[in-house]
Amino acid sequence: MDEARWMSWSEVPWLQRNSPTASLVRLCERILQSDDLAAIIVDIAAEFGVSNCLLAVRSGDWKIVAARGDWDGPLPSSQLDSCIDREAAVYQRGRPTGGTILTPTGSRDQHMLLLSGARLAADQLADALAIARVLGRRLDQLGVLHAAHRQVDRLKATMKLARKFAGETETQRLLEHIATDAARLLGSDRASIFIWDREQRQLVACPALGVEGGRLFLPDNKGLVGDVIHSRKPVIVDDVYADPRFDQGVDKKSGYKTRNLLCVPLFDANDECLGAFELINKRSGDFSAEDLGALEDFAIAVATAVTNTRELENLVRNNSQLSEQMKRRSNIIGESPAMAALRGTIDRLAMTDLPVLILGESGTGKEVAATALHHQGSRAQRPFVAVNCAALTETLLESELFGHEKGAFTDAHAMHIGKFELAEGGTLFLDEIGDMTLGGQAKLLRVLEQKVITRVGGTQPIPVNVRVVAATNAHLAEMVREKKFRQDLYFRLSVVTLEIPPLRDRPEDILPLSKFFLERFCRDANRKLLTFSPDAEKRLQMHQWPGNVRELRNLMERIAFLAQGARVEVDDLAFILSPKRSDFDDLADGVGLMEATSSFQSEYIKRAVKRMQGNMSDAAEFLGLHRSNLYRKMRQLGMEVDDVKP
Repeated sequence: MDEARWMSWSEVPWLQRNSPTASLVRLCERILQSDDLAAIIVDIAAEFGVSNCLLAVRSGDWKIVAARGDWDGPLPSSQLDSCIDREAAVYQRGRPTGGTILTPTGSRDQHMLLLSGARLAADQLADALAIARVLGRRLDQLGVLHAAHRQVDRLKATMKLARKFAGETETQRLLEHIATDAARLLGSDRASIFIWDREQRQLVACPALGVEGGRLFLPDNKGLVGDVIHSRKPVIVDDVYADPRFDQGVDKKSGYKTRNLLCVPLFDANDECLGAFELINKRSGDFSAEDLGALEDFAIAVATAVTNTRELENLVRNNSQLSEQMKRRSNIIGESPAMAALRGTIDRLAMTDLPVLILGESGTGKEVAATALHHQGSRAQRPFVAVNCAALTETLLESELFGHEKGAFTDAHAMHIGKFELAEGGTLFLDEIGDMTLGGQAKLLRVLEQKVITRVGGTQPIPVNVRVVAATNAHLAEMVREKKFRQDLYFRLSVVTLEIPPLRDRPEDILPLSKFFLERFCRDANRKLLTFSPDAEKRLQMHQWPGNVRELRNLMERIAFLAQGARVEVDDLAFILSPKRSDFDDLADGVGLMEATSSFQSEYIKRAVKRMQGNMSDAAEFLGLHRSNLYRKMRQLGMEVDDVKP
C-alpha cells in the first residue's frame, strides 16, 4: 500500500510563526469569515502598522464605508478614480502623513482600500493589493448575502401584505392600500397602480396625487406607463425629464416633481396585461436592479389580489342585481282582499322557519309567494333553490335532492351536489309536491325530521339547515284519504298552509297585474311604456284566465314586443283572448240559440257584478246600461240580486 501523507490547515507552512506570510494568510482567513467591516478595517490597520485605514465606495461621489483613524480633508477622488480605471494600486510618499497606499478591491461596487501611516513603505504595496483583493471578494459575498436577506425580508413582507390584501373587497381601497405599502416597503416617495381599460383605450391610475377622488384617467398610448403596458417590459428611468417618453403633464397638473421612476407590467393568470405598477422618486439614490426584482415579485401578489377583488366585486354586484330582480319579481301584486291577506301572512311567516305548504291552481303564483317568504326573511342572503318534483322520477329525484357519489350508479362519473346542500342556510322550494312518489315521500320525510342527508352511494351523514316550502295544485287532503300521499309528510309540510285563489276569483287584481307585467316587459323591449285603452281594460277583466297569472304574464310579454301602437287596444288582445269552449263549459251540446244566449247573458252579468265587487251601479256602467235597465234585464233572465252578489 502506498504511503499517505496528511496535513491540516493549521500545519500549512504559510501559517507557521517563522513564515513571513503567516500573518497575512491569517488576516485573509479572518476577512473571509467576518461580516463586521469596522473590525476588518482595524485588523488591516494593525497588520500594516498604520494609524489610518479606510474603505471607500464610488457611488456618484466617493463615500467612506468604514474607517480607522482620523482623515483630514476630502478624499482624493481623482487618484481613487485613476486606480479604478487602471485597476492598479499606488504608493505615495508625502509629509507629514508619511506613506499612503491606494488600492482597488476589485469588488463589483468598486470599493477602494486606503492605508496611511508614517512607517508605511513601498514594499508593502503587493501585500496591500493582495489583502484588498481578498477584501473585495468578501464585500461581494456580503453584498449577495445582504441582498438575499433583503429579498427574503421583502418576500415575507409581500406575503404578509398579500394576506392583508386578500381580505379587501373593494378595488379602489385595495389599490390605495397596495400603493401605500409598496412605497414604504421599497423606499420610494410615491406609488401608483394603473388598471388598463382596453375597451376605452385608457389607463386608470389609483391613487393619483393631487387629483380629486384619487383616480386619474390617461390615454393608454402616452407616457412611460403606456410604453410599459404595450411593450410588456419594465423600465427604470433615472432622470425622467431627460426621457422623451415621459409625460410631464401630470406633474404640471399636480405640482409634484418626478425625479426618477420604476415601472413594471401587471399580468393575470392567463398572461394578459392588467396594467402597470409604478414607483416614483427613490428616497436614496436611483432605482436598482434589486428594486426591479422586488417590485416584480410584489406585482405578482398585486395582480392576483386585483383580479380576485375585481371578480369578487362583479360577483357581489351581479348577486345584488339578481337579488334585487328576485325581490321585485317576488312582489305580491294585487288589490283584492285575498292578496292583502296573503301579504300580511307572508310578512308574519317570513322571519320564522316554519314549513309552509302553498296551494293553488297552476299559474296562480305559488313560486312567487315562496320567493317572497325567502327574501323577506332572515335567510334572504342565502340561496333560494327550486325543484320541480313532477319532472323527476323517484331515482332521479333522490339524486337531485340529496346528491350522489362518484360511481354510485351507471353514468355517475363525478360527485353531484344535491339541492339540499346547494340550499344550505337558505330555502328549498319543492314545487308539485303532490306528484312525488310514495318512496320519494318517505325519504323526504326522514330528511325533514332528522335534518341530515346521505348522498346516493355514500355513507357519510351530512347535516343540513334548510327551510322547506312546498307547493302543489293537487288536493293533498283528498290524496291522503286515498292513500296516495303520506299523512305524516302532509302534516310535516302543512304546519302553515297558504292558499292562492285563481285569478278569475279576484278580478280586481287583473289590471294591477297587467300594468306591472307590461311595465317590466316594455323595459326589456326598450320601448316606452304602453297604456291600455278603456275597451282593452274591459276585455282583460272579462276574460276567464284559465291559465291564471302565468297566462296574463305571457300575454303582457307578447304585447310589449308585438303591439304596434303606443296604446294597447282590444285588437291587440283579440288574437289570444278569443272566446273558447271553456267560456261555455256549462252549456250542453245541442242547446238552442235562445237558451244559449240567455245563459251567456246571465253568466256575463254575474262576472260584471263580481268584478265590481257587488256594486250594481258600477256593474251597470261597466255593461253600458242604466241601473234600472240592468235590473229589468236580470228579471227577464230570471236572476235575483242575491244570485249575483259575491
